[in-house]
Amino acid sequence: MRNTINWFELPVTDFDRAKKFYEAIFEVKMDDQMMGPYRMGFFPGDQQGVSGAIVHGDGYVPSDKGAMVYLNADGIIDEVIARIGKAGGNVVVPRSPITPEIGDFAIFLDTEGNKVALHTPPPRK
Repeated sequence: MRNTINWFELPVTDFDRAKKFYEAIFEVKMDDQMMGPYRMGFFPGDQQGVSGAIVHGDGYVPSDKGAMVYLNADGIIDEVIARIGKAGGNVVVPRSPITPEIGDFAIFLDTEGNKVALHTPPPRK
């Protein structure tokens, strides 16, 4: 097994608001489309790594309980954290060290009420 996780989905109640939020904090463009009855906005990524989407539709309910996804903020965690409040989210755990070998993390609530984390590895030597 190459990766334990290969895909993630963040539930959203207001798709346009959530898409605007994630595009703002990561300064990216998220493509969106209907996949059956679900509207999905795709996080950019290469074909080799893990990626995911925001999803609106029946059965998708945002929550700050349960599993937490760590999004890659490699080298830009401070910039992403600075954009969260401006985009409508709320930082609940500021940048904090994990270990010198693993790097730092932060936790935020997005505009939909999902608890999501950021991770940045230690600086490269």
